[in-house]
Amino acid sequence: MPSPFPGMDPYIEHPEVWSDFSAHIVTTIVLLSPMLKTATHPAYDTYQQNRQGLQYVQTHLLEIDLLRGGKRLLSEQPATEAPYYVTLSRANRRPYVEVWPIQLSAVLPVLPVPLLAPDPDVPLDLGAAVAACYERGGYDVIIDYTRQTPPPKFSKDEELWIDQRLREKGLR
Repeated sequence: MPSPFPGMDPYIEHPEVWSDFSAHIVTTIVLLSPMLKTATHPAYDTYQQNRQGLQYVQTHLLEIDLLRGGKRLLSEQPATEAPYYVTLSRANRRPYVEVWPIQLSAVLPVLPVPLLAPDPDVPLDLGAAVAACYERGGYDVIIDYTRQTPPPKFSKDEELWIDQRLREKGLR
């Protein structure tokens, strides 16, 4: 099935398969990349248009933003200030959007992934997914934790927390 976001980063979909083998995307999960959060990047406008287009179809949208930089794609609803966010736009509850602000020191949440009624949401353990990507990608070898943290700057409290965690793990 073609991506609803042509030319974009990989995405995960949960299709509903009918007896005639036609399909409709039930939930689209997007892990936001820097290009999707940079207003001057051509992919930004394309993503925004496709994101708006989902408002008129019965597809749920789960956006995972684990990037501290770039333009936030939150809805108009107020949310607690945080470095990371997850939003879920359920097709049957629009324009209401569920928002998970995630603090740097917080455990990544288990997120609901909507299916078709009457099936309940399935859990997506974001922490386990990130840990698996980190391990499989060899990031423990690739990343030099003795260097300064990448931009944008952390607050002093966040810097202290990061330093403490890295020292506990023997990485500083």
